[in-house]
Amino acid sequence: MILRHPAVAGRFYPADPAVLRKEVGTYLSQPPKGAPVQALGCIVPHAGYIYSGHVAGAVFGALKIPKLCVVLCPNHTGMGRALSIMIRGLWETPLGPVIIAEDFATALLHYCPLLHEDSDAHRFEHAAEVELPFLQVLQPKLGFVPVAIGTGDFEALKQLGFALARAITLRSEPVLIVASSDMNHYESDAITRVKDHTAIEPILRLDARALFDVVTQQHITMCGFGPAVTMLTAAKKLGATSAELVKYATSGDVSGDRDLVVGYAGVVIR
Repeated sequence: MILRHPAVAGRFYPADPAVLRKEVGTYLSQPPKGAPVQALGCIVPHAGYIYSGHVAGAVFGALKIPKLCVVLCPNHTGMGRALSIMIRGLWETPLGPVIIAEDFATALLHYCPLLHEDSDAHRFEHAAEVELPFLQVLQPKLGFVPVAIGTGDFEALKQLGFALARAITLRSEPVLIVASSDMNHYESDAITRVKDHTAIEPILRLDARALFDVVTQQHITMCGFGPAVTMLTAAKKLGATSAELVKYATSGDVSGDRDLVVGYAGVVIR
């Protein structure tokens, strides 16, 4: 059995299980606008919990978390293949192991020829790992499929999105597609907010191509635009009709430093 150990426990989030569960619970305790809803996809940040946990918690707390989540994340490390999936094994977090849904992962690998079974891209990547404690707290029977995206080729992202939609269509139970992404990086708070809302606007229109064009042409350093484009493509194919910006913030809201910030957007796609 392949066991992937935590790469960033004790740095991005607490390594102590009791402390982690309590902290996640605090972020999830934000009053939602209504009862939890079933969604096709979402965008959530992946910075250290002190900075972005409140945004991720606002999104996850608003959702019914199904037993299967596909977590799409950027490849920050540069390791592994451009589109990398793990199809079997366990991911360990301080809250316990999460099993990879082998049947779904295998089907997705089959439907997308550009996708490769490759654990190297996931070994030290934090962007999927930091989402798992939230999902574990909300869904004790969680199974998931991790996909690391290290390409900015629109056609490849679209093909992965179509394959993901096809694999989900063949399931009788709901699947949540989680696109793990921070927004603009290391510019002033004022510039970041303008750039981020320029990128958020096509997301709210469910327009994957427009998001891709805005990010690449206007130099918006949204690290997970690939996962977001893929998720939007799949969700639209699955019948998505609406998107909601649940919460937006920058690291400056916590640190007080407005000169160099990172933006965080939490979006729900239904």
